[in-house]
Amino acid sequence: MDSRQQMPRTVRSGVALIIGLLALCMALPVTAQEEAGGILYGSTVSGRVDNNNPRQVYFFDGLRGEVVTIDLEVTGGDLDPVLAVFDSRNTLIAALDDSADGRVPVLPALRLPRTDRFYIAVGRFGFGLGTTAGSYTISLERVGVSSASGSMLRYGDQVINSISDMTPQLYYSFRASRGDIVNVRMRRVSGNLDSYLQVVDSNAFVLADNDDTLGSPTPFDSAIEGLVIEEDGTYVIVASRYGQAAGTSAGNFVLTLEEADHSGLGNTPQTALPLRPGETVTGELTNRQFARYHRFQAQADDIITVRMNRTTGSLDSFVVLADAGLTELVSDDDSGGGQNALIDQYRIPADGTYYIIATRFEREAGQTAGGFRLELQSQGNAFDAVPEGVQRIGYGMTVTGRIDNETPELLYAFWGVEGDTITVSMNRGDGNLDPVVSILNSDQRPVVSDDDSGGGQNARINEYRLPVTGTYYVRATRYSGETGNPNTEGSFVLVLARLAG
Repeated sequence: MDSRQQMPRTVRSGVALIIGLLALCMALPVTAQEEAGGILYGSTVSGRVDNNNPRQVYFFDGLRGEVVTIDLEVTGGDLDPVLAVFDSRNTLIAALDDSADGRVPVLPALRLPRTDRFYIAVGRFGFGLGTTAGSYTISLERVGVSSASGSMLRYGDQVINSISDMTPQLYYSFRASRGDIVNVRMRRVSGNLDSYLQVVDSNAFVLADNDDTLGSPTPFDSAIEGLVIEEDGTYVIVASRYGQAAGTSAGNFVLTLEEADHSGLGNTPQTALPLRPGETVTGELTNRQFARYHRFQAQADDIITVRMNRTTGSLDSFVVLADAGLTELVSDDDSGGGQNALIDQYRIPADGTYYIIATRFEREAGQTAGGFRLELQSQGNAFDAVPEGVQRIGYGMTVTGRIDNETPELLYAFWGVEGDTITVSMNRGDGNLDPVVSILNSDQRPVVSDDDSGGGQNARINEYRLPVTGTYYVRATRYSGETGNPNTEGSFVLVLARLAG
């Protein structure tokens, strides 16, 4: 009898049934009890399949259009592995038993059909009915993204596609977080394509668009650069041509999506983190990110204190207060003690938005790095305790008034900082006024006065150094007349000045 003769039909049917059952076992849906953990792009994990564990399952999160490679390698035993990929609905995406090179399956290019959580099942041929066992490693790599319209991109991706009368618009989506700064570029590589770009949010509201990029070596290229993302979400890039569906140009293009330098909340003034009085926040400075930005709202004459304390590393704290135009108003290095920074009781000059820049000594050129704690405190308004009707003045201001029997004195309130050296002059304008000027503390008690140091009958307090930070008063009055000598009266000009330095 020929040894190669066919098996009986009943035997062949049984073998076919067994093979079918084994194939079915390979594609059994994933159960929660089987999950062995997550696997990230670019990583490799190890496992073992045997009688106790005939299948191991790993999950990863993928985006629509991503192309991944799954590489399985047997590292011990006689394992005859099988490989299957499912989506979150247990729909089978791919299933392999043997590869072209042998019994170990490899998925060299799997395009993900949707944005989802996917499951990689590693088992043995026959699953629970199988007899092989052994150890393995499995690697997951993201090799790119499909150029097809509808694919979901990540920062750093580049796709190539074509605009034509049949496809005048193509769509690509991406996920972004609040504070991200995004660059999108569309470069023509063939044809007469006059490219046009849009970025829209999930409500189809156009956030930015561009037709021609000024200064580009190719005048028909498009670019949206420095787009600040205001909310977490999914965004859509519309790659098209000038005139869109009604346009006439066509050709191939390269589209790139990039995250700009210093992207992220707090890394630039445009993405400054909100900070309210009474709040304390933490952060970290590195050589790459040597400054962090926070913003707050304040009203004129609010008194604030900003503390920046090092928490880790070698950081030499340096804090800056800037106005809405990023003009720096005041800064400090070490007033907080050690390498801590302190801006103490600063008076806000006007209503508006202000920025706190938490950085390091010498900023970009600095060498220190580490964690910090930043605190914003409010001490109320500088003139909360000033009696109603008292005029407020500031350094560099000139005011006029009149002293007579009905108004024998006038008070002016100002905010002073410890160490400020000030000069107050009170000069007669008309009449026979004999001016007298005084500086009072916050309790309206005189700390220094003058009658005639300004020459003639003019008064002048010269280079007085303020002992503490707080509210002060200037009192403008007259020399009291003696018996038989009437009180003087007349107009005056009063100037409050601070010496530089």
